[in-house]
Amino acid sequence: MEAGGRVPWVKYGSVVSLFVVVLALWFRSPQNAVLDDRLDTVLSSLLRAERKVGMNNVARPRVAIGFGGCVDLIVDGVSLLNKTGIQPTDQPLHHDYLENVEQLAQSFAYFFAPGAAAERFMLNETLFSELVEGARDLPGNRWSVGGNAPVMASRMATEGCDVLLGGTFSTDFTDVLSQHITVAGKVIDEPDIHLILEYPSGARWGRYTSRRANRYIIHSDANNPYLSSMEEFAQKLINFKPDLLVVGGLQMMDNFPFRSGEREALLSRLGHLLSSSSPQIGIHFEMASFVEESIMEDLLHYVIPHADSLGMNEQELPNLLSSLKGSNITVLSDPNPRVATVLDQMREVYRILNQRDKEASAESRANGARATGKPLTRLHVHTLAFQAMIVTRGSKWKNTMSATAKASLTANRHVCGSNDIDPSKARLIMDDSFSVSRQEGSQRIPLQETRPVSCWSEEDYEICVAPVLVCTEVYQTAGGGDNVSAAGLVLQI
Repeated sequence: MEAGGRVPWVKYGSVVSLFVVVLALWFRSPQNAVLDDRLDTVLSSLLRAERKVGMNNVARPRVAIGFGGCVDLIVDGVSLLNKTGIQPTDQPLHHDYLENVEQLAQSFAYFFAPGAAAERFMLNETLFSELVEGARDLPGNRWSVGGNAPVMASRMATEGCDVLLGGTFSTDFTDVLSQHITVAGKVIDEPDIHLILEYPSGARWGRYTSRRANRYIIHSDANNPYLSSMEEFAQKLINFKPDLLVVGGLQMMDNFPFRSGEREALLSRLGHLLSSSSPQIGIHFEMASFVEESIMEDLLHYVIPHADSLGMNEQELPNLLSSLKGSNITVLSDPNPRVATVLDQMREVYRILNQRDKEASAESRANGARATGKPLTRLHVHTLAFQAMIVTRGSKWKNTMSATAKASLTANRHVCGSNDIDPSKARLIMDDSFSVSRQEGSQRIPLQETRPVSCWSEEDYEICVAPVLVCTEVYQTAGGGDNVSAAGLVLQI
C-alpha cells in the first residue's frame, strides 16, 4: 500500500520537472542565449579547421620521444594537505626544492593563490613517502601513466602516429601503453611516482583562494634524472627512422643531487645525439618548470640550439626569455597573460635564438667546422585562454592554422576528460579582440566566431592564434601541456 501510494507522486514529479525545464528554456536570458550560440559557433568552426587536414590517407608519421616516465598519483591537493596535517602558512615563498613540511606549505601557497603550475623535487624521501601513503588512502585518487614523454607518446599514438618511446618502465607500465608505442629502455621493478596535487578554480586553503584550476607536482625520482634509456633509444633510433624527434622530461634533472659534472656530461651526450641526427628530421624540445639557473644554462648550450621547434606554457616562456637575456630566472609570471604580451615575448625568443644560431654557424664556418645547430622555425605557446604559434614561412612545418585549432580543442578534451566537447561545460576567457603587440598603434584583431583562428604574416614567419574553450568542469590539468603540444605537432609533421 505504501509503495502504491508513491506512484502518483513520481508521475506528477516527472511532469513538474519537465515543466521547470521548459520554463527555464522559455525564460533563458537573451544574453545567455547569445553566449551559448557564440560558443557553439566557435566550437563548430574550430572543429572544421581541425578537419581541414586529415590523416586517413597518409602513412602513419613516425615519432621518437624521450625521456623517462613515471606513475602519476593524482589527488585533490587541498584534501591531501588537510589529511596529512599540513597547515596553511602565513608566508608564501618560492623554494628551488623541498626538504620539509614548512617549505612544502610555503611553496604550495606561493603557486596556489595565482593558480600557476609548478613542479618541485623533494629531497626528503621520508616525507615524500608519507605523502604518497596519505594520497593512496584519499578518496577519489587516480593512478595514470605520467611523465612528459609517455604522455606525449600516448597522445601522438592516439592521433595516428607510430612512436618510439625512450624511458625506464615497469612491466605494469608498458602493458597499458598503445600498441603503436615501442619502448626503448630497461625494465625496472618500481617506477618513479609523481604526486599530482590538483585544485579547481576557487579552491580554498586557509586564507588562500586559487584564481584558476591547476596543479602542484612533487617528485623524488631515482631513475628519470639519469636519462638511463638514452643509449638504447639512440640505437633503436637508427632503424626506426623518425620523421620527428621530441625531447622532454629534462626538468627531472633540476635540483637533483648529481655529482659534480654528472648532469653536464649527460646533457652533452644528449646534445651529441641530437646533432648527429639527420638534418631532415624535425627536433622538438618541450620546456617545463625549471628553477635552477645552471640547468637553464646547460639547456641553452647543449639542447635548445639543436631544436627547430619549441613548446612551452605561459610560465615557461618568460622564464626562457629571462635566461636568454642573462637575467634571473622568472619563477612566477602572470598565469593569465594578454595575447599581445605573449606574442611580444615569442617574437623576442624567436629573434634571439635565431641570431645566436647565425653567429654560431658563422663561427663554425670560420673555423672550418660543420655547423651542428638549427635555426628555430616553430614556436608554440599554450596558455589557459589561447594557443599561439610562430612558424617560419617555407619551413618543414605545415598546416599551422589547423594545428593551432587542434591544439585548442585538445586543451578542452584533456582537461574535461572527454573527446566530445560540450559547450555547456566551457567558456571563452580570451578577449573579444586582441592587439598583436604591446607597441603603441598596433593592429587589433577581433575574434570572429566563424573563423576563430587568426593568422597573419610578419617578417619571415606566420603567426596563428586560437581561443581555447576553457573547461569549466575540470577532470585533470596535469599533462595538459604535453597533450596540447603533441596534438599540435601531429598535423605539422
